[in-house]
Amino acid sequence: MRLVLCAVSVMALAGCNQSPAPTASAPKSPGRFAGIGVFDAGRLWGQMTGSAAARDPAAAKLQDDEHIIVVMDSHTGEVRQCGDHSGYCVAMNPWSGDGARMRLPVKLAKHGADLDAEAAADMKAAAPAK
Repeated sequence: MRLVLCAVSVMALAGCNQSPAPTASAPKSPGRFAGIGVFDAGRLWGQMTGSAAARDPAAAKLQDDEHIIVVMDSHTGEVRQCGDHSGYCVAMNPWSGDGARMRLPVKLAKHGADLDAEAAADMKAAAPAK
C-alpha cells in the first residue's frame, strides 16, 4: 500500500512547475526593441542625402537633429539609428540578404574633408590682418 501511495505522490508532483513545450519560433513580445544608446549627432549626420524633403517648412530636417537614438530589433537583429527631431532612420541588418533598408555607405552632400576646408577658410577670413 505504501508503494502505491508513494507512486501516486511522485506522479502528482511530477506535473508541477513544468514549462510549456518549446516551439519552433519564439513568441513575439511587444518589447522587442532594445536600446543601445543615445549619441550626439555628428557633423556628417546633417550632410546625408536621400531623406525626403518635408512639405511643411516648420518640420525638422537632418541638420536639426541633436541626438541619434540607436535601437536593435531583438527578433531580426536590425540596428536602427534615428534622428531625435527629424525622425529619419538609417537601418542595417547584416543577416538579411539586402544588407540595409538604406544602402550603406550613405551618400553625403559634403564629406568631412570638405567641412574641414570650409572651417579653415572661415578661420582664415576671420583672422585680423597684420
